[in-house]
Amino acid sequence: MQQTQDLNIAEMIQLTPPRAFKAEMPASEKANQTVVAGREAVKRILRQEDRRLLAIVGPCSIHDPQAAREYAGRLNALRMELEDRICVVMRVYFEKPRTTVGWKGLISDPHLDGSDDMATGLRLARQLLLDINEMGLPAGTEMLDPITPQYNADLIAWASIGARTTESQTHREMASGLSMPVGFKNSTAGDLQVALNAMESARHPHSFLGIDQEGRTCLVRTKGNPLGHLVLRGGSAKPNYDAESLAAAASQLRQAGLASVLLVDCSHANSSKKHERQEEVWQDLLQQRLGGNQDLIGMMVESNLAEGNQKIPKDKKDLKYGVSITDACVGWETTERMLRQAYAQL
Repeated sequence: MQQTQDLNIAEMIQLTPPRAFKAEMPASEKANQTVVAGREAVKRILRQEDRRLLAIVGPCSIHDPQAAREYAGRLNALRMELEDRICVVMRVYFEKPRTTVGWKGLISDPHLDGSDDMATGLRLARQLLLDINEMGLPAGTEMLDPITPQYNADLIAWASIGARTTESQTHREMASGLSMPVGFKNSTAGDLQVALNAMESARHPHSFLGIDQEGRTCLVRTKGNPLGHLVLRGGSAKPNYDAESLAAAASQLRQAGLASVLLVDCSHANSSKKHERQEEVWQDLLQQRLGGNQDLIGMMVESNLAEGNQKIPKDKKDLKYGVSITDACVGWETTERMLRQAYAQL
């Protein structure tokens, strides 16, 4: 009999099941408290019971845990200083969707060489999340692979579903079972309806195939996630952070019977992929907030220790410290200025 399966599979490598993995790298009481408090703060902001500005700030992607820890230390000091007016969550993105091919993130390829050592990637990611939460700084990330939440979702205060996957049934089902608030980005073309459909879908219970904490294939039944919300990131046609776009988005949410709260991404198409324009978008949104826009609950910023980005060099020793290897980011000086100016005006 001829073989009819696994014809294009080169190798399968067994990984440690989630329960054993987390038993080896358990969360401390302090880290657990950070996650719980972070989720509660975001939930209250989404319900408009907490009028602080939500600021989700951090690297486009994490490739160097050491630099990420330094960044987190700086951001956490600022978080504590500004926390009565701004709720700061650090972007800690380990998975990157690719339009075609390319580096897929720290979990997939921690050595930046195509070796795809995911066992090491998962451990590096979890240890970094443990360290960040131990500081008292909540972490947010994009949920891309439906298996990885079993390994690290207990350390995440806020999650996003990206523009490329918001239309995916798999990701809507996954979001319906996640334990934290989930932001759905509008499509890369700028269409909001895709994200609204995703929010509605994720509010409902679903049943799908997944793995349990022992790594066994099982039927997963979810309760539905009521904390889905819209993230505006602009589109190929135009940005959508201006007052007219925000008003139209809020109206569309209300018509769909969804809460009219808006989180706006200052990067991506809203800044025309020019990192230096993020501050301009931030200031525009801040003025809208100060002008009385009750729907605008927060902003996202791609920020790193140093501004700009770099390609992965052949010799990893040539990597510039604290510089993104994916989208270009604003540097720390700009980040601190943006947050301090917002605090002063708020």
